[in-house]
Amino acid sequence: MSGSATRWMKAALAAMVLAAPGMAGAQGVSGDYLAARSAAMAGDFAAAAEYFDRTLLYDKSRVEFLERAALAHMSLGNLERAAILGERILDEGAGSQVAQMAVMARDAKAENYAAILAAIADDKGPGPLTDGLVRAWSLLGQGDMTAALNAFDAVGALQGMQPFATYHKALALASVGDFEGAEALMGSDIGGVQFTRRAIIARVEVLSQLDRNDEALALIDQSFNARFDPALSGMVAALEAGEALPFSHVRGAKDGIAETFFTIGSALTNDAADDFTLLYARIATYLNPDHTDATLMAAELLRALGQHELAGAAYNTVSRDDPAFHAAEIGRAEALRASDKVDAAVEVLESLAETHGDLPVVQSTLADFMRRLDRYDDAIAAYTRALDAYGEPATEQWFLYYARGISYERSGRWDEAEADFRAALELNPEQPQVLNYLGYSLVEQQIKLDEALDMIERAVAARPDAGYIVDSLGWVYYRLGRYDEAVGQLERAAELMPIDPVVNDHLGDAYWAVGRELEAEFMWKRALSFVDYEDVSEDADPERIRRKLEIGLDAVLAEEGAPPLSVASGAGD
Repeated sequence: MSGSATRWMKAALAAMVLAAPGMAGAQGVSGDYLAARSAAMAGDFAAAAEYFDRTLLYDKSRVEFLERAALAHMSLGNLERAAILGERILDEGAGSQVAQMAVMARDAKAENYAAILAAIADDKGPGPLTDGLVRAWSLLGQGDMTAALNAFDAVGALQGMQPFATYHKALALASVGDFEGAEALMGSDIGGVQFTRRAIIARVEVLSQLDRNDEALALIDQSFNARFDPALSGMVAALEAGEALPFSHVRGAKDGIAETFFTIGSALTNDAADDFTLLYARIATYLNPDHTDATLMAAELLRALGQHELAGAAYNTVSRDDPAFHAAEIGRAEALRASDKVDAAVEVLESLAETHGDLPVVQSTLADFMRRLDRYDDAIAAYTRALDAYGEPATEQWFLYYARGISYERSGRWDEAEADFRAALELNPEQPQVLNYLGYSLVEQQIKLDEALDMIERAVAARPDAGYIVDSLGWVYYRLGRYDEAVGQLERAAELMPIDPVVNDHLGDAYWAVGRELEAEFMWKRALSFVDYEDVSEDADPERIRRKLEIGLDAVLAEEGAPPLSVASGAGD
């Protein structure tokens, strides 16, 4: 499926899902209600659930209170409580997407397929696409396979929805042992959902059940780099040993409904608000606690919403023997760091490095943490372990060399830094970040300036709208004494990054060099106003900027024992 067709399909899906009845408005009627609204607006689901529950003490049947309380509990993953509230909303005769989703989830958990089908028939489901797929799975749950397959086909007849329907129909066939039928659909040229990682793994399992392990291995090889993926490497080992992989994705109708919510939630990720998409992930994990992909999706959405403690709790539900445990722990460490629990985050990663240290992503994530903490020796050691884990050169190693080069450079070990930057360029010759960093570093050391200029010009050609790279080009012109050219580039950089202290400081120096002293002083004052005093950049020293404002750049250079400003021959006149 083409990119434009995929975007159209996702837009159509979003329109169908979001077209369901909206949530009720609200009017502040009490302190608890105002506190609940404030918590909800801040994305604090726990506080919102508590305060909205308290509002129900004032009026147990007010739909607005019930709905907002149900939404907060669903966001927390408290589906049982949300369903109780949802039932009360529906009993009041109100139309509520949240209530219908919660009640449907509860009935699916209880495998009460008759209740689900009755609700859909009464137009009390979450929305058209969800209803269609859930109806098909519920018919399968009642043992009516023919009706279920017809229902999947009916969903496929909706404009743009064929990939979703085909994928779920294939899962349904595989769940009852019809692997031939499932493969006929999975191998069809429909595209879209079938090309997700989860769908490809499902097809690998189907092929293995058909005793077609060679084809399963070929599919993994063409779709993934399985070497450093514990789930895939385990599958590869089993397939190579001639074992039949079990079909694990959907074990019955309840799992199928969980997969429905996960599939739709995944497709909505870029088209709907994170807090709305979270509801789909929560229902998927409620119905199928073993659905690790849904758990990770919920955790990532919670992180995006700033709910780092809830995200950490979700990551923490992934068991140590799960192949995705390392991914969950990396996510948990990021959530801890975002909560300013940096030491705890490092402890998580150091522990993970002991158990999963053969995975480059584990070592590189630890190294990135250490680099952000200015613990460069520890970062270098972890980057080195990540590189060693490969055993042989690979293109993706360029970033590890680049990041280790930065760590070496910050540690004052320039020769090793330069060697790493050049190793990164051997693997990825025109990578603009590396070209820029190496070129800028050479400029700052006043060495190999012609090569530095060439590197930065190539970087700008690749990323003409990257302000920090345009700044580097302006600065190398400045260092070469080509001040007029420097001004032009630095003015462009300042347009792209107007509040960056380094860019403003550099432009001030260039203005001074061409005799525009009032403008230079203005830019230095701007630079000072943008300095982050909790994280001062070495390239924008506030004390040096103040000194330039006091006595001028020429005098500062003289105090520092640096050579005076010198216009290059033929430039700056």
